[in-house]
Amino acid sequence: MNPSAPALTPATPTPTTRALAWCLHLLVVGLLVLVAARAVTDGRPHAGAIAAVAAACGLVYAAGPVLPRVRLVRRVAAWWLATVGAVWLVLLGLSPEAVWVAFPLYFLQLHLLSRRAGLAAVSLTAVAAVAGYAAHTGSFGPAMVIGPTLGAAVAVAVVWGYQALYRESEQRRRLIEELTAARADLARAQHTAGVLAERERLAREIHDTLAQGLSSIQLLLRAAERALPGRPDAAAGHVVAARQAAVDNLAEARRFVAALTPPALEGTTLAGALERLCATTSARHRITARFQVTGAPAPLPTAHEVALLRVAQSALTNTVRHAGATTAELTLSHLGDQVALDVVDDGSGFDPAELPPPDPEAGGFGLAAARARLDALGGTLTIESAPGHGTALAARLPLTPPTEPEARP
Repeated sequence: MNPSAPALTPATPTPTTRALAWCLHLLVVGLLVLVAARAVTDGRPHAGAIAAVAAACGLVYAAGPVLPRVRLVRRVAAWWLATVGAVWLVLLGLSPEAVWVAFPLYFLQLHLLSRRAGLAAVSLTAVAAVAGYAAHTGSFGPAMVIGPTLGAAVAVAVVWGYQALYRESEQRRRLIEELTAARADLARAQHTAGVLAERERLAREIHDTLAQGLSSIQLLLRAAERALPGRPDAAAGHVVAARQAAVDNLAEARRFVAALTPPALEGTTLAGALERLCATTSARHRITARFQVTGAPAPLPTAHEVALLRVAQSALTNTVRHAGATTAELTLSHLGDQVALDVVDDGSGFDPAELPPPDPEAGGFGLAAARARLDALGGTLTIESAPGHGTALAARLPLTPPTEPEARP
């Protein structure tokens, strides 16, 4: 609505406001016709003049609904109301029945003018109605004041009540629009967060399964290449191990795409999967990987088992590829309220403070992926190493109550 609009009403007329406007138009026309008809049927001396002024008042009034600026610009509305009021005063001076037209004029003034100006116009119209009717009757009494005053009070109460309801309705409409927009923003944010979380999950799984498996296959094929042509039996063994690693990683890929339990954990416990991982690593590479369990075994949630298995896979792969170690020790410790996995090797070691940033060509995503896994479960990852002194990696996860539906025996 234009800021200079004359009323606190909808900018676009609704069926209800149209019906109310037509009722007001019919009331004004009906009252003017009644004034003219009474003058003619009663045979009053100025019947012709009364009918002419009533018709003129109707024509001036009809210009308001036709001109859109009357509804949109308060100054134009004030001039139109002043013209209608002037013609009505002339009609009131000719016929006492014209006092009835004051009632619809109240609604027009309150609707089209500001609150203060509308109240002043209604008061002046009521005074004019009382004075005009008293002049025609030649007397003055409380009854003459009660009628126009009561009509003015009813009009004020109805119009101001409607405007209050309209303001409250508009406020609720704006709140609903803001709530709808906020819900849409929240849905988009949740969708984006879900996409990012799934992308992060796939990135971790790819790094801890396919990337590590491909690295192992590459090392095995290099070993087979070095064994040829002098040691064909050793080369064939390396090729068989590489083929088995490819089969295992294909199964892993199918599983993490479907978000299922890793094949290494199917039908066994985390301890069994870690023991098998050590045996496979020792068989495929020139390293001795040993596994042990300490503490009383406790049931772990599947998410904990998957996280610790992936950390162990990543740690052993890094040991094989970068550390040049001959032995690696994996220890799974049940410490009452938490579970710990320690991976210790006797390799070349490194300075944890000088790790290069992850690079798509050179790699370096393993530690970041491991930390992300453990952080998501409330755990920690600690690394202790120094050049020439091997590496010790410690993963800690808090134990959830074994009664959770996710817990595995």
